[in-house]
Amino acid sequence: MIHQLEFGSETILYSLEYSDRKTLGITVTPLMEVVVKAPVHATKDKILQTIRNKAPWIIKQKAFFLTFHPKLPEKKYLSGETHYYLGRQYRLKVIQGNSGSVKLSGKYLIVSTTNKDKVEILVKDWYVKHAKIKLLQISESLILQFQKYGVKPSEIILRNMVSRWGSCTPTGKIILNPELIKAPKRCIEYVIIHELCHLVHHDHTSKFFDLQTKEMPDWQKWKMKLEQMMA
Repeated sequence: MIHQLEFGSETILYSLEYSDRKTLGITVTPLMEVVVKAPVHATKDKILQTIRNKAPWIIKQKAFFLTFHPKLPEKKYLSGETHYYLGRQYRLKVIQGNSGSVKLSGKYLIVSTTNKDKVEILVKDWYVKHAKIKLLQISESLILQFQKYGVKPSEIILRNMVSRWGSCTPTGKIILNPELIKAPKRCIEYVIIHELCHLVHHDHTSKFFDLQTKEMPDWQKWKMKLEQMMA
C-alpha cells in the first residue's frame, strides 16, 4: 500500500513494510520509489516522525536519481521523429503539399506543407486544437462525478505552464496544460481529478488525498507514469 507525507511543498509517497528487525530503514530506489521498512512493533507516529526527519535526504536522493533518467530531446520536427498523442507514439512524416495540414494516419503524424520551416508551427497548432477538444471532453464526465460533493469548476481553460500540469484558482477556475494531450487518457484524468479535489479541499491535507484515492484508487500509478513519460 502506498502512503503519503507532506513536507513543505513536497509530497513524499512511500511503501511501508513491517518485518522482524530492530531499526527502521528508509531506501530510495533508482526508480525514485521510497521504501520504508519498520519493526513489527513500531508505532505510526514513530514511523512518520522518522520519515519527516529524513525528508530532506529523501528529496535529495530522488533528485539525484532523476538526473539519470532519460530526457526527451528537443524536437527538430523532421521526418522520423517520435511524437506522442494520448500516450501513443507516432512517427512524424513531412510531405510536400499545398494544404498546410496535419493528420494522424496509422502510425504516422503526417504534415503536408510547401514550406518545411512551418512544420513546427503546424504541429504545435494541431496539438493545441486537439487539446481544446479532447481535454474538455475528458473533463465533462469527471465534473459530473464530483457534483455529489456540491462543487463545479467555474471554468476550464488551457494555458502553457513550464512546471505544472494543472492548477486550481481561488475562484474555482481549473487550468490545464495543453501538453497533457500527449499523455495517456488515465494520466489526463489523474490531473483533472487532482484539481477537482482542490475544489473540495484546498490544501494537500490527508482529507485531500483520501478523496483523491476514493475517486481514483490507482492515481499513484498514473502520476508516476506521467512524470516518467513527460520528464
